[in-house]
Order: sequence, then structure tokens, then C-alpha cells
Amino acid sequence: MTLSAPPPNFAQAATSHDLQRHEKVVLVADLVDSVGLMLKDELGVIRRWGAFIGQVTLNILPANEGRLVKSLGDGLMAEFNGAPEAAACALAMHRWLDESEPDASEAPMRLRIGMHAAQVYEDEHDIYGTGVNLAARIAALAQPGHTVMSSAVRDGLTDGLDGELEDLGEWYLKHVDQPLHVYGVRKAGQQPAFRTEHADPAPFRPTIAVMPYASRNVELEQFAIGDLIAEGVIGRMSRTQEINVISHLSTSALARTWRTLDQAETHLGADYVLSGSYVVTGHTVLVFSELASVRHKEVEWTGRAKGELEDLMQLDSEICDTIASECHQALLEKGAQKALVRPLPTLESYGLLLGGIGLMHRSTKSEFLRSREVLDALIERHPTHALPRIWLAKWYILCATRGLTGDARNQASLALQETRRALDVEPSHPLGWAMQGFVQLHLMKDVEHALESCNQALDRSFNEPLAWLFKGVAHAFDGDGAQALPAGQRALDLSPLDPLKYYYHSLMASIAISAGQYESAIDFAQQSLRVNAAHLSSYRSLTIAQSLAGQQDAARATLALMLQRDPQFTVTRFAQGYPARDRVPAYLEKLKDALRAAGAKES
Repeated sequence: MTLSAPPPNFAQAATSHDLQRHEKVVLVADLVDSVGLMLKDELGVIRRWGAFIGQVTLNILPANEGRLVKSLGDGLMAEFNGAPEAAACALAMHRWLDESEPDASEAPMRLRIGMHAAQVYEDEHDIYGTGVNLAARIAALAQPGHTVMSSAVRDGLTDGLDGELEDLGEWYLKHVDQPLHVYGVRKAGQQPAFRTEHADPAPFRPTIAVMPYASRNVELEQFAIGDLIAEGVIGRMSRTQEINVISHLSTSALARTWRTLDQAETHLGADYVLSGSYVVTGHTVLVFSELASVRHKEVEWTGRAKGELEDLMQLDSEICDTIASECHQALLEKGAQKALVRPLPTLESYGLLLGGIGLMHRSTKSEFLRSREVLDALIERHPTHALPRIWLAKWYILCATRGLTGDARNQASLALQETRRALDVEPSHPLGWAMQGFVQLHLMKDVEHALESCNQALDRSFNEPLAWLFKGVAHAFDGDGAQALPAGQRALDLSPLDPLKYYYHSLMASIAISAGQYESAIDFAQQSLRVNAAHLSSYRSLTIAQSLAGQQDAARATLALMLQRDPQFTVTRFAQGYPARDRVPAYLEKLKDALRAAGAKES
């Protein structure tokens, strides 16, 4: 529901007798998924909404001493003198919709209701004030069919008399600096307004079904190869955290009757389908793949892979790895592309998140700034989810490390604020703890607390790759290669298809340096730069590794490339930004000497 702006003569009216100021309980009700309902049955929804508004106007509001302020096509606003009347009205509206069963072909209509008590201005047309906007923000917290209210309303209610009250804790609302304590009110026996322990992550993870590949050969013995390809790809894609992958048994069962994309959505709940075919010639197999969007009926990616038939029998099949890796990368790239060119409200939440992550790690400033818009849109859409805030914290870190702000301390504060907000919502979120460790390490230069946060993440999920990666880097800054290297390798093993692999390789270069494995560090840094030639820390690590390996000509050439991108780089500036500079002065001096040997200026 969109709130109206004050009238043009609002300033004059505010000083006249026409605009009155009163203490009111403001109720805002929004129709859940109004756009989707309208697309399916526009006339039916209009008819049912009109009947509901008629019931509210003629019966529910008069019975509870309320006044209808406005009614739009997908929501309404009402005001009351007291909290009990407002709560009774909210419960009555939910009850009327629940009891007004639609036809079998019609989807049920549900409301999200928010209530707040505050001083508001009112005239004959509308009501105004921050309290009105706050009621609308609170409504967004509620699950379909539920009511959420501020403590100002809750204080006017009696548990058991006005309904069952539920303490929902503190929540952060858009454009509100401090968290707001909110409560739910429901009829006896109704489920809670929303779960406070773990928000449902489903909106942020698209589901993909990998169908058995079809044979273009007629030989019967070659038909099983399609299952081998699908099973291998599923195994690899299942190891990433960005997508849900349907099991091989489920897709194999559907394959016998599969004809259309709609079947994958109906029977498997898939957002994407990966399918294809293969040709066997002697001992060689050529595989053709196609990734299609179920909803939009669009081909998102096509690819081909070729290899020995024997390769499909291996656990580390290069053919399956190529298909899975390219498909996964295509999902991220498509998300980023759509986030750049399409209006954000038109994109699914998982598409927004994939796009935001992808744009955040691109080289241009405009794409990086667009990723912030994407994350803000996600937070507004899903205020009770931790994941968008976790990635917003990462955005603040990258903003500082890319030199896009002159106040790194402020960026650290903002990043830490987002990780804390995320952990307030989901205290056990392993990525939230890992990202908090990342903030503490890179922006606050606090290695000890960074390690504690990473360990907190691993206590909650031993398979969180970024927790292992950040833990490895923290040990690397301490010059402790014996602990850094196993942690970093564990991160790589857990995330073989990560779309940000260049980032893993960049940090692995630092880890390998701490372990004295300079050739490995050179290889990791070069792999990182092949994918992202603008990543400064990879140049820095490569320069140090080449210098320590005795490759001084190569080190000087790498330093020259880095200085083209960062002309202000000096040994002194490097040391000042080193997180463990006061913990391991001898190790830091070793790194500084390597930079000096490559020709870096002292200051």
C-alpha cells in the first residue's frame, strides 16, 4: 500500500484550525501478493476486495469505533482512539477473510496488518505524520494473515482478553535508526506471526533440476551415459550454497514423462531446468547443455563439453565439472545482467541476490554502486531475513578496500552494524558470524576477535566455506602458515564452484605465502588475476610471492602493473593497513623487504 504525500497547502494548513493533531492508533492493512492475485484473476480479486471493503466499512469498523481513512486497491488505513478497538478490528478483518472461502479456482486473500500509536495530523482528506509511515513499515514484518504492532499499542492491550500477545523482539525498519520492539496479536490457537529463530531462506536460493541427458546415438548400451552426466553435475552443484539442487532420483523419476518446463515446476518446484544431449564417437563423448528459466520460458545459457568417455566414471570428472561450473557462473552473470537492465521490483528475490553478489565483485564503479541498490531493495522486501544484510556488510568492506570512501572507520562501523542486525534476526547464521569476522579482520584490524567470530561460525556449521577462508587469512596475517593452509584448503574443497573463485584464489595466495609455499602463492594469484585483472590484493600478493621466490624481474613487472592501478601504493601504506602489524612485526618486516626488493617506494 502506497502512502499519500501531504497536500500542497500542508504547511499553511498545519498552522490553521483545519489540521488537527491527535493521539491515534493507526492500522495499515496490505493485501498479500496483490499483483500476483490480479494477474491470475483480476475481475475476481476486484469483486472480492470490494466485498471485503464493504464489510469493513458497514460492520467491522463501526463495531470497533474505527474510522476508514483511505482504501486503495490493495490495502487500507484506519484510525482508532484506543488499542483494544484496533486489535479487535484487525482480528475481525482476518476472520472475515478466513471464513469467506473462495471458489475452488480462486486463491485465498490474506492481509498483513501493522499497528502503531502516535500523534498524527489529520484533516478531512487524510492523516499525516511519522507514526503513519511507521505503521506501514510494521505491517511489512507480519506473515500473511497476521498482525504486528509497536509496544505503544501493546501497552494498551491485555493478554488473553484482547487476544494472545506475542513478544517478537527488536527489529530494524527501513529509515529507522534504532531497532523497534514489536509484538504480535492473534486469536487463540493461531500460529505465531513469524518465526524469530530462523527466517526462511527460500526466497534467496533458486531451485534447479538437472534432467538426465538424452542420447543422440541409437546404441542401447549408451543410454545410461545421460544418467552419469546428470548425476555428476548434480553432485558438483550440490556443493554450492547459492542454489537448491533437486536430487537425481527425483529428476530421473520425472524424466520418463517429462515433456515441458511446466512439469518441472509442478512436480519438482524448480525455477530452472538444466538438460541436454550427448554424442558418443569411439571413446569420446560430446555433451550439449541448455539452462532454461521455468517461469520466463527463456534459455539462459548453452554450453558444450568434450572429453574421454572414461572421464565420466571418475569422481573428479572434468566434463561434469565444466558443465556445473559454467552453468553456475551463468546463473550469477544473468542475475547481474538483469539487475542492471530490469526494474528491481520485477525480479525474483533469488535473482536479485545473485545479481547483487555478482555486481559487487565487478570492476566498474557503476556496477558496484548498483549492487548497493539491489541489496537495499532486498532488505526492504525481506526485512526479517539476515542474508541481504550479511552481503551489505561485505559491500561496506569492499567500499573501503576499493578506496571509494575516505572514512574507513565509518565503513567499519556500518559493516559491523549490518552483521549485528543480521545476527539479531538469525543468531545462528554461520555466514553472519563469518562476515562479522571478516569485518573485524579487514576494517577493525582485530585478528583475535576475527578468529573468535570465525570459530563461532564453524561451531554452527562446520561446512561454511567463507568461515574457513577468513579463518585461514587471519592465521596468515599472523604468519601462522601451519594453521592457515589447512583452513584455506578446506574452504576451496567446500566451494569448488563458487562464482567468486578469484576471490578465494586471491586470499589463498596470502595464505600460501605465510606457509612459505611461494610457487603455490604465485599460481593462486595468477589464477585470480586471470579472472579479475583489477583485484589489487592479488597484485600485491603476487609481487611479494615472486620476490620471495627470487623472481625479481617478474616481481618488478607485477609491481608496475599494480602501480598503474594504485599509484599511491608504498611500503609504509601497506604496513599501516596490515591487520596484524603489532602482533607479528618480524613477519611483517619480511613482507616489507620483499616489496622493497621489487622496487616499491618506502613512502
